[in-house]
Amino acid sequence: MTQKAELILIFDIGKTNKKALLFDDKMKLIHQEETKFDETVDDDGYPCDDFDKIEQWLSDRIESLVGSGKYNISKINFTTYGATLVYLDELGKRLTPVYNYLKPLDNNVDDLLYEKWGGKNEFLRKTASPALKMLNSGLQILKLKHEKPEIYKKIKHILHLPQYLSFLMTKNIVSEATSIGCHTALWNFDNMKYHDWLKDEEIHLPEPSDISSTNRIELFNSLINIGIGIHDSSASLVPYLKASDKNFVLISTGTWCVNMNPFNNTPLTKHELEKDCLNYMTYDQKPVKSSRVFLGHIHDVNVKQLTEHFNIPNDSYKTVELDRTLLPNVYHDKKSEKEFFKSGIPDNHIDTSVNYNNFTTFEHAYHQLIIDLALIISESINLIISGKDKIENLYITGGFARNKIFTTMIAIVFRDKSVYISEIDNATSLGAALVLNKNANNNINLGLSQVKTIL
Repeated sequence: MTQKAELILIFDIGKTNKKALLFDDKMKLIHQEETKFDETVDDDGYPCDDFDKIEQWLSDRIESLVGSGKYNISKINFTTYGATLVYLDELGKRLTPVYNYLKPLDNNVDDLLYEKWGGKNEFLRKTASPALKMLNSGLQILKLKHEKPEIYKKIKHILHLPQYLSFLMTKNIVSEATSIGCHTALWNFDNMKYHDWLKDEEIHLPEPSDISSTNRIELFNSLINIGIGIHDSSASLVPYLKASDKNFVLISTGTWCVNMNPFNNTPLTKHELEKDCLNYMTYDQKPVKSSRVFLGHIHDVNVKQLTEHFNIPNDSYKTVELDRTLLPNVYHDKKSEKEFFKSGIPDNHIDTSVNYNNFTTFEHAYHQLIIDLALIISESINLIISGKDKIENLYITGGFARNKIFTTMIAIVFRDKSVYISEIDNATSLGAALVLNKNANNNINLGLSQVKTIL
């Protein structure tokens, strides 16, 4: 009887969608399930993920996929959103709800921390992140310590979310670089170790393990290697790092546009931090200089204004075709002027000084909006590129990869580089599988198509 091919099961826990995916040894996706859960509220009444239901779903999926015997699953790994900590008591039980990183940081624990450790600018430089309140997940520990000391004193272990999901199966307390190194305020990038403030506060976190580490356990009469998990942004980089033979920047678009340069290891400057640059970490513990723009949200609120002005349906932008005559000619160093964001992006993301009557049609206005957004993204990308990087390729993924106006503008601005649309499916889940399958480099299809720049 022919033995079934060995498969890798990945749990991909996003803020919105929760997925279970199966990859074969050639990294081909052969099965996928997806679900959503309504949020609950934490002990302060603030919305958060309902991890009682999520944990039950994980258990059910493992029983169904592993216990059924239908699949020969040899490995399991986890990838989740970041900036999220789980607090365990001495019995390994979760002490609190899984707090939402959008929750306000009501006290001044961040200012006190900055003041004690060299001032705000120096602290942010060392930890390689802007000041992001609860998104700097280390501050969540201080918040709990100050506001709920009766809970805090019961804490035995603190884990980031990917490692907590692994712990549910293995009961092993571990950590890894991608979760620690992602705007946490926990990691000192100068000497690549935990920042000394943790020792000062008597906070003990596990030392990072190799991302390919596994723990072998028995499940339903099968021996399965359980991975230690990986942060989702770092996971999305893995296929490109393994498959690309040239230096690149990954432009991951969606609600946020996150630009990641794994080939720029220079320390973040004060200017870069003020422009919302930060470091992520690769699976092999190298800094990834990154920049962010609230791209999808800015797009949506401005499209809403435009569709109301032109009295057309809200989704009309989806049918706008690229009109090259409406794109600026920047080939000969002719400056392209922004119309929607002449003085930068306002706090509410809408420039009320823009006169929509200057646009003859919605199509005309929408082209200008996307041109402006592409120019803003280009400025953001330039923040993380230096001449020493030798960046040759730009890879655009996510929702805006399907917007020909946007991708063409990026190709025009970066005409000295090759710009590609990457239509790789489930890059984050694939990355989580790849770190457990080191021999899969030759099987990765990035789904690349080059963007033409000829006007």
